[in-house]
Amino acid sequence: MRRIISLLLENEAGALSRVIGLFAQRNYNIETLTVAPTDDATLSRLTLTTVAGDDQIEQITKQLNKLIEVVKLIDLTDGEHIERELMLIKVKSSGAQRAEIKRTSDIFRAQIVDVTPNAYTIQLTGTSEKLDAFIRAISGSTVLEVVRSGVSGLARGEKVLTL
Repeated sequence: MRRIISLLLENEAGALSRVIGLFAQRNYNIETLTVAPTDDATLSRLTLTTVAGDDQIEQITKQLNKLIEVVKLIDLTDGEHIERELMLIKVKSSGAQRAEIKRTSDIFRAQIVDVTPNAYTIQLTGTSEKLDAFIRAISGSTVLEVVRSGVSGLARGEKVLTL
């Protein structure tokens, strides 16, 4: 099962590598990883996605909580949550193909952020599933380059990850 884990981490050198090392030591794969400072300059928020069963997630969260740098942790998939991911994709476009790519972008509420005579660069925000669906929808086009931010997420309602 795909899980989204979000944690507050001390914003110091080596903290991220210890979290990554924990996953590597136990042979768990991290599918996406997003890290950025919070409004508190001493803390960073790390959000990662992984595929694991309930027993594995329990083990991962226990091990993460043991790390000194981890201040607080939440498994967002345990409750209602909002998740978003940003993708920039550059596609080859010429002739009639340009109109089809533009139409598909409009359907997905994507934005064309750069135009050249032979290519479009498109920005799309949404769930990972939405981004994957967009890539499938333009499969007739030549994808030149793709970059994705990784999942960012928050719990819905009153539940917050804060000190």
